[in-house]
Amino acid sequence: MFTIDDLADRLGGYLPPDEIQQVKRAFYYAEQAHDGQRRRSGEPYVTHPLAVANILANMHMDHQSLMSAMLHDVIEDTGVSKEALAEQFGKPVAELVDGVSKLTQITFEDKAVAQAENFQKMVLAMSKDIRVIIVKLADRLHNMRTLGALRPEKKRRIARETLEIYARIASRLGINTIRVELEDLSFQALHPMRAERIKRAVSSARGHRRSAIRQVQSTLQKSLDDDGLPGTVVGRQKHLLSIYKKMRDQRKPFAEIMDVFGFRIITEDVDSCYRILGVVHNLYKPVPGRFKDYIAIPKANGYQSLHTTLFGSGGMPIEVQIRTREMEAMANNGIAAHWLYKAGQTDHPIAEGSHARAREWVKGLLEMQRHAGDSLEFIEHVKNDLFPDDIYVFTPRGDIMELPQGATVIDFAYTVHTDIGNSCIACRIDRHLAPLSTRLESGQTLEIITAPGARPNLAWLNFVVTAKARSAIRHALKHQQHTEAVQLGRRLLNKALADFETSLEELPESVVPELLEELSLKGDESLLESIGLGTRVAHVVARRLVDLMHGDMADAGERTLAPQGGPIVISGAEGMVIKFARCCHPLPGDPVVGHLSVGKGIVVHRTECRNLDELQGDPDKLFALEWSDEISEDFPVALRIEIESRRGLVAELASLVTDADANIERVGIEERDARLSIVHLTLAVRDRVHLARIIKRIRNLSHVGKITRVGN
Repeated sequence: MFTIDDLADRLGGYLPPDEIQQVKRAFYYAEQAHDGQRRRSGEPYVTHPLAVANILANMHMDHQSLMSAMLHDVIEDTGVSKEALAEQFGKPVAELVDGVSKLTQITFEDKAVAQAENFQKMVLAMSKDIRVIIVKLADRLHNMRTLGALRPEKKRRIARETLEIYARIASRLGINTIRVELEDLSFQALHPMRAERIKRAVSSARGHRRSAIRQVQSTLQKSLDDDGLPGTVVGRQKHLLSIYKKMRDQRKPFAEIMDVFGFRIITEDVDSCYRILGVVHNLYKPVPGRFKDYIAIPKANGYQSLHTTLFGSGGMPIEVQIRTREMEAMANNGIAAHWLYKAGQTDHPIAEGSHARAREWVKGLLEMQRHAGDSLEFIEHVKNDLFPDDIYVFTPRGDIMELPQGATVIDFAYTVHTDIGNSCIACRIDRHLAPLSTRLESGQTLEIITAPGARPNLAWLNFVVTAKARSAIRHALKHQQHTEAVQLGRRLLNKALADFETSLEELPESVVPELLEELSLKGDESLLESIGLGTRVAHVVARRLVDLMHGDMADAGERTLAPQGGPIVISGAEGMVIKFARCCHPLPGDPVVGHLSVGKGIVVHRTECRNLDELQGDPDKLFALEWSDEISEDFPVALRIEIESRRGLVAELASLVTDADANIERVGIEERDARLSIVHLTLAVRDRVHLARIIKRIRNLSHVGKITRVGN
């Protein structure tokens, strides 16, 4: 069995004796704290923290991380407090242990909520010290290695969580060795029979291909030696989940995937990488479009390498990766390489760059956390954001921005800065104007055009792909809705107070706070927002305010309630809390009435709309409205046109509508019989007069029968 002395011997290779002694002291402390506790397998519990520390030792992590690994379950599973740990081992170790611990004893009804809450707290801990997540990954890896003692359904739940969150985080931080093992262990727990079959097939295929692999490897090595280039050629093996995913997603048989030979060439410096690339391209013909330069443009997690695919003898594909020793260490250890180089007391630009990128990523997670409505929404953002395939685009100054595959202009704008995204109105791609929904491609140069008063559009959520853009848009829309609801609530309350011959400004200062306390609301904006969103009735609130103003003595019901406020004026540009009913498509010039809908604000209907019939007896939910004299928006309206069937009918209608300075939003045709067609036309028009002019033009067409404005 692996012991603390075995670990101490390993640590002697890179840590000074005094730090090794501190790690041993943390082990003995954990051993005493966990005394009598055992794992499901029957082993003493302390074997788990010792194994976690050993995983970190493989990555040459610093002594504080190793001490935290030893102590990471002490706060949760024993009576030891964080303060006691800080006193014994110092504040940094106590903070790390606190971050790695599960951090909550609250019982949630929904396990998904509990996991999401824990992950949120882990992000906060990561923001203080990025080592938290590295220790947590090592903890999860050992738990995955020892899943055997658990019930099958618990195995599957842990494996699924590992794949969705921890393996992706390991990938995002570039810790490839942990990522691969987490993925394969999760795959084996989720699909044990498939994993076993693929494992046997891989073992068999490698035996058959051994001579072919040796031949290609020796040919590549001989070419490097002949050209005097330093480099070691090693075979590269695909892991189980990677093989399974390719078989499933690309619908390829196992034999076809295993036919690809993979090699890695490790050299001394960047210059040698490019020279070796020339040698292998001279030896085997490269496959067009399959070369990727991750040295010039590293991946988000700091990964650097040259990738190329070659045609081997008989057309056999050969995949080759070329990188330096430092890049190899980065590919395997990712952000942990930062401490690997620190252990040698030398900084390295690759490791330092990776550490800086990781800090930026955690900073982005914190911003998403602030914007997310709840923990489940946040964790969904994180899942979507964790390491998709990337594209690279440029700012006008030539800075490289990395975005996921399928990203749009809006995603780019929010990646630059949240304020840029919130205020963007247009963009230029390679100096040409393009829609904000345009999907981006690598190599494009983007310029974002902003305007001070611009606001995010709800429709953007239909095409953005980055979690940062999605959470920022939702946050801005919530803020926008709050502001607009408060403004509408103020107008509605003042209108209701006018019936009592007063207003908000005329009320005594003590009245509103008294009502807020009575309703358990935090501020007057909460009250106004609830009125604007329809969750409270303005007339009821106004009556209570008047009662309070008169010391609860006045009977407001006996007062003469002559309407004093007049109708609410609407312009069509109020935003999210005044909406226009789709059932009757009201237009400026139509007599309209407002219906207060809970959670939505005011919905504007035409007065003859049948959907209002059931609300006529509830005056608190209906409001008199009138149109503003200054309206610049276009409004949708639906027409039903009976017309004789003939060729070119839609083109003729489209030309006529365009000439009348209107737009067709939707058109549909149904045949009534062989002679007659019904055209359903949705137009965008300015007002009722504009619509009348269009209808008059349509009537002038030959063979037009009945024209009806659709609205219930």
